[in-house]
Amino acid sequence: MPILHAAGAALGWVAYLAPGRYRRRLRDNLRHSGVARDEREYRTLLRASVGETGRAVAETLALWLRPVPDVLRLVRGCSGWEHVEAARARGKGIVFVSPHLGAFELANLWLSARIPLTFMYSPPRARWLEPLMMAGRERGGAVGASASVAGVKRLLRSLRANGAVGILPDQVPGKGEGVWVDFFGRPAYTMTLIARLLAATEASAIMVCVRRLPFGRGYEMNLYDFDPGPRDDAAAVTGRLNLAVERLIRTCPAQYLWSYNRYKVPAGASPP
Repeated sequence: MPILHAAGAALGWVAYLAPGRYRRRLRDNLRHSGVARDEREYRTLLRASVGETGRAVAETLALWLRPVPDVLRLVRGCSGWEHVEAARARGKGIVFVSPHLGAFELANLWLSARIPLTFMYSPPRARWLEPLMMAGRERGGAVGASASVAGVKRLLRSLRANGAVGILPDQVPGKGEGVWVDFFGRPAYTMTLIARLLAATEASAIMVCVRRLPFGRGYEMNLYDFDPGPRDDAAAVTGRLNLAVERLIRTCPAQYLWSYNRYKVPAGASPP
C-alpha cells in the first residue's frame, strides 16, 4: 500500500497538470468552500488534495481485488461503533451516509463484514467497468441497488426489514429528485432520498468516514450519529444533512473529492 499510494500521488499530479476541466473544478470548489482560512492554507490544502485524489484512484483496484481478509486488516481502528449498536437496539433500520471522502470504497466492504448491507450506486459511464465495480463492492456480502425506482424499492424493503443501507449523499440527483440547499455556502442540488427514507421507515442515520492514514499505513473507520430532527420536512432534513457532511469533510478536507462536479444543474432542473 505505501508503494501504491506513492504511485497514486504521482498520478494525481499528472491528472492535475493535464489540460482540461479537472484542475479548474478542483481549485474552484476548494477555494469557494472556505475551508482554508487564507491563501497560504489554501495552497497547502490544494497540494495535499491533488495527492490524496490520486491515492484514492490508485487504491481502488486493491480494495476491489485483494482478498477480503487482507483488505479488512488495513483498517487499523474504529470509533463510533456504539452508534450502530444503539441503532440496532432500537429495532429499526440504519442508513449509512458516506460522502466522497477518504477511502469511501472501503466503507461498504467493512460494514458488510459485520451486518447485512444494501448500497445504492450509479452505473459508471464506462459500461465495461460496471461488472468489475460490482464484483469488488459485493464480494463481502453487500448487495447493490441501482439509482432507479427499482433500486429505491430495494432500499425500502431492506430498511423495513430492519436492515442497513449505504448511500453517497453528495451525488447530484436527477430532475425532481432533489432540492437546492447550501453546501459550503453555495446552492447545490441535493438528493432528498435520504430524508424520505428516514421519514418512511424511522431508520437511524449514521455518518461514515474512512480516513486514509499517512505513508500507506492503512485506514481508520469513524462513525457519527446524525440527528435529522423533525422528519416531516424533506428539504429541512436535507439541509441539516448537508451541514453534517460539511462538518465531516472539515475533519480531513484534503481527502474530499473536490474535483467532483457537485454544483452542476441536472438536465431539466431549474437553476437556483
